[in-house]
Amino acid sequence: MTQKENFKYYSKVFYLFVFAAAMGYFESAVVVYLRELIYPEGFAFPLKTIPKGLITVEVAREVATIIMLLTVAALAAKKFWERFGYFIFLFGVWDLTFYIWLKATINWPQSIFDWDILFLIPSPWIGPVAAPVLISILMVAVGLSITWLVYKGYRFRPAPVTWLMAAIGTAAILYSFLHDTDAALKQKMPLPYFYWLFGLGLMFYLAGYFITYLKVKKRGTY
Repeated sequence: MTQKENFKYYSKVFYLFVFAAAMGYFESAVVVYLRELIYPEGFAFPLKTIPKGLITVEVAREVATIIMLLTVAALAAKKFWERFGYFIFLFGVWDLTFYIWLKATINWPQSIFDWDILFLIPSPWIGPVAAPVLISILMVAVGLSITWLVYKGYRFRPAPVTWLMAAIGTAAILYSFLHDTDAALKQKMPLPYFYWLFGLGLMFYLAGYFITYLKVKKRGTY
């Protein structure tokens, strides 16, 4: 690759970063408004009862956000795995900057161990802020790695064992978020978070991707 071609890649990543960071601010602004209306004294568990109509709007907004990220990723590349890489990069930057903007605007969270509602589909996901932050960092790193490999001409294709490890990691992390939905649905204090299970899920992700990365590098370019 020439310097000009490398600059083209770096420029694309920069503009995608700017877009995702702007989306992160947009999302944080919505949360600031909602908390001002529902939690004027400050957001904390146990949660308050939220009108069903508002929850429906929030679920639709989450779906719209994913569609926006997928659309931009699709426009940024032609190959499937390159698009996937850009998508998880966008998702990671968006989620990271969301918490950065919240901290900058309303000084929340006070600690990365503060509890938050992470997602609503198909049921409320709850967990400490540290969890989505670590996942987002991993998504940014892996997303950049995948897009760089594809851009350099490597034949990216996940190893079979990577699919299995990713499935195990996903199940572990999802269970750590969803095992105590009563805390959100029934306005209770959350049970202790399964940090060990979350950490195990991250380890499976890292190990699975590392195996694929080594195989892809060994396979070489086109």
